[in-house]
Amino acid sequence: MALNNALIAELKHEAVNTRKMLERVPAEHFGWRPHEKSMSLERIASHLAEIPTWINMSVDQDEVDFATWKREPFTPGSTQEIVALFDKNLEAAVKSLEAASDEKLHETWKLRNGEHVFYELPKTVIVRNFALNHTVHHRGQLSVYLRLLDVPVPGMYGPSADEK
Repeated sequence: MALNNALIAELKHEAVNTRKMLERVPAEHFGWRPHEKSMSLERIASHLAEIPTWINMSVDQDEVDFATWKREPFTPGSTQEIVALFDKNLEAAVKSLEAASDEKLHETWKLRNGEHVFYELPKTVIVRNFALNHTVHHRGQLSVYLRLLDVPVPGMYGPSADEK
């Protein structure tokens, strides 16, 4: 199996779980955070919706330099806007991966801030670690936020305590 097809299958599989979690984010609690050092509910959900763009960046570019990178974080008005952004970004990520050859996915990608290089790794590793694993990490955090807000948590790899 080509690397891109394996990554697409994993991305789509995890996307189902991420979407289920995002659909449950209560807009009336967007400003809530479990601790003063934590992201707000709105920010963590929006971040999850934005993470698929890292797949495009890692596949279609050779590096990201925070010193020159200009972007505005997404500020949603509703839960539906978060889910719509996730769906849009997921579709673009799949298209980017569909066009990527094994050779392209073996190329090196770099994350830097000016002269300071955080890491240089093969694009395949970046997609798996910086996008897919990053998604699972923040989705786990979001599940705790939902639990603390008494929102029923969907099962991810089997039923949750809220599902029988």
